[in-house]
Amino acid sequence: MPVTTTTHLNFRGTAREALDFYRSVFGGRVVAVTYKDAGAVQDESEADWMMWGEVTGDDGFHIMAYDVPSRLPWNQGENPFFVSVRGDDAEEISALWGRLAVGSTVVRPLEAAQWAPLYGMLTDRFGITWVLDVTAPYNG
Repeated sequence: MPVTTTTHLNFRGTAREALDFYRSVFGGRVVAVTYKDAGAVQDESEADWMMWGEVTGDDGFHIMAYDVPSRLPWNQGENPFFVSVRGDDAEEISALWGRLAVGSTVVRPLEAAQWAPLYGMLTDRFGITWVLDVTAPYNG
């Protein structure tokens, strides 16, 4: 099974603007899911913020982004990105999770999510936050 890693950028209210800018620079397509789209609004002022988005190009360019909700800590320069590991085999993603989780702090356990068969987040012993998930087609 192929596994890919993608830089996942974190913003506070400007993820859509950033993705549109990166698309203008690198080309490709933007896919954007707001908190409202996902039915995950916890603060009405953030309903149109990006819960998840990406720019993908035919040349292989790929970057992901989201807006960190105000209820979570975020400081530009301290936690500006995650590394996203995606694959289509739950067993392999689970095995990678198990090895990566040694000595880490689990932010969100690897489990089913509304948008993916498996999704989890952890910060490893080196301070890098990893997001692992099993891909699912977007049906928005």
